[in-house]
Amino acid sequence: MRHANQPIRFSALEKKDLFKAWILTSIAFTVFFLQGQLSKVSTTGFLVIFVLAGATAGVGFIVHELCHKFAAHHFHVHGEFRANTMMLYMSIVFALMGFIIAAPGAVYMTGHITKRQNGIISAAGPASNIVLAALFLPLFLMEGLPKTIGYFGLLINAILAGFNMIPFGNFDGSKVLPWSKPVYFTMVFLAGILIVLAYSL
Repeated sequence: MRHANQPIRFSALEKKDLFKAWILTSIAFTVFFLQGQLSKVSTTGFLVIFVLAGATAGVGFIVHELCHKFAAHHFHVHGEFRANTMMLYMSIVFALMGFIIAAPGAVYMTGHITKRQNGIISAAGPASNIVLAALFLPLFLMEGLPKTIGYFGLLINAILAGFNMIPFGNFDGSKVLPWSKPVYFTMVFLAGILIVLAYSL
């Protein structure tokens, strides 16, 4: 348990895990968006897509995990991110097969929390992705480079939000649903709408 006025700490291991998860998640999304074209794309082309994926998937992933951490801090609990190395590499394998699995790791908490607090902390991550996806939407409606950035930001954050709302295992949805069904289904609905918009506009 920690006091609310204490600064939020990031250990050296946590920083290393955040960086590793950011890089490998960005690679997975790069491969996913280049599916069927990896053998044809140039090194420059791959790097361009990687930068876009890093700036959109990377931002989405970092904000997602930090929101978990900040929400835990709000309830006077220390949370620390740990990467799931096996799932990070599996996400690249899955991307090569044509679909994406976004499970880079999780924020683990020390201290006692109620079901309500756990639900709010868990909802904070995918909620941040829903907000980010909505913020990228205006760019997607433009032309040229802004449209490309908007497409990546919208789709990636919508996928991150939707995927993390799976209601079982260690996914965020498994803690949000027992806390509040209205919040859970509202978030699933919003993530679904944003995914549909990314593929249909």
